[in-house]
Amino acid sequence: MRSITLKLSLSFLGISLISVLLIVLFARYNTNREFRQFTEDNNRSTLMGTLQDYYMTRGSWDGIEQAELFMRYPAPSDNPPPKLYSPLTVTDRSGKVIRAGSKVKLGDALPKEQVERGAPIQVEGKTVGYLIFSPPPFDENSPERVFLNRTTTFLIYSALAAMAVALLLGVLLSRSLTSPIRELTQATHAVSQGDLSQQVPIRSNDELGELGKAFNRMSAELSRSVNARRQMTADIAHELRTPLSLILGHAEAVHDGVLPPTPENFEIIREEATRLEHLVNDLRILSLADAGELTMSLQIIEPERLLQEVASLYQYQTRRKNITLDLEIAASLSPIEVDPGRMTQVLTNILDNALHHTPEGGRILLSGRDAEDQVEFAVQDSGPGLQADDLERIFERFYRTDAARQRDEDGGSGLGLAIAKSIVQAHGGQLSAESEAGNGLKVILRLPKRS
Repeated sequence: MRSITLKLSLSFLGISLISVLLIVLFARYNTNREFRQFTEDNNRSTLMGTLQDYYMTRGSWDGIEQAELFMRYPAPSDNPPPKLYSPLTVTDRSGKVIRAGSKVKLGDALPKEQVERGAPIQVEGKTVGYLIFSPPPFDENSPERVFLNRTTTFLIYSALAAMAVALLLGVLLSRSLTSPIRELTQATHAVSQGDLSQQVPIRSNDELGELGKAFNRMSAELSRSVNARRQMTADIAHELRTPLSLILGHAEAVHDGVLPPTPENFEIIREEATRLEHLVNDLRILSLADAGELTMSLQIIEPERLLQEVASLYQYQTRRKNITLDLEIAASLSPIEVDPGRMTQVLTNILDNALHHTPEGGRILLSGRDAEDQVEFAVQDSGPGLQADDLERIFERFYRTDAARQRDEDGGSGLGLAIAKSIVQAHGGQLSAESEAGNGLKVILRLPKRS
């Protein structure tokens, strides 16, 4: 299998070869044509002056056929060699040939159109004849041919040099292009073998640089995801172990007669079994949300009614903890299309978290308002708040903050906010949090308005 470096190098060489060949052929043709035109114009100008002087000196065209008009075509000697090609034809003003060139004879009367294509010979403002000049091909040893041959040789050497430079640049450029690809390939193989710490260097801001950045983000996210899954697996095992240990311990103690079979001991077993059931149900909801299979029955509802119903569910709990639950709803909220049961679960999970961390005598504010093309719900508590590092991670599964936010034995599974975020995202909304240490936590829920 040929490497991409070789393929790119050969491609650059092929392109440069074709380009240089076309340039050489065009330059060669154009140089020959332009040089021939230049010599023709120069000779015609010289001959025109010579013919005008000849006519002015003699007053007629007598003897013009044998006259030596320029050194390249001297007058014939006693035994002149046969003349294969003559570029010069002169006619009088009537078009009669008085000096014969190739393909014409002395005394021929040329057609008017052919005569008029020649250059008029004027003396004292009068046309006395016409010059029809057709330059012959350059002789092999003529100065013109030598000049063209030298030009062609120079063009060939230039083309070879250009191809060599193009090949060198092609190799260098192909290596610079394939080097990031090789690094990405090696890093990909390392990731496939389990090394998730791979990061490739970014040396440019072009498409290859963007590809490298995307790989680095993917590698970092994959590493974070794997670590989070490992941590979640460990957390799940820990969360399951506690209720299972209590259930098994109490059941064995009652069975062995260590504990009496009283309603209190059976209640402990029942409570731990219920806790275990809630944890399994929460994990099932999260797994369905991750797979995009969370079933929802969407309905168009009024946000005010949803907030009022949720607030009524917490009247007893807030009074028991001496916590004030205020409801603040803006007038004329836009309707939303949600699953009422799922959205109630989202708000109760957020309120459970707020209630758990709000001290006795504190305050929880449940509010709703329109925000551009969204409806915004917010739950603000007066608890201890969170540091910035903790705030970024409160929606992670089983994430535990400092002691002020730890779940006690009466707490939930630790999945409430993670479940709430998954359900909100399934509705096309966003869930975020704001907090300052000592000023409580504000969880903000945004849902699209009904279009």
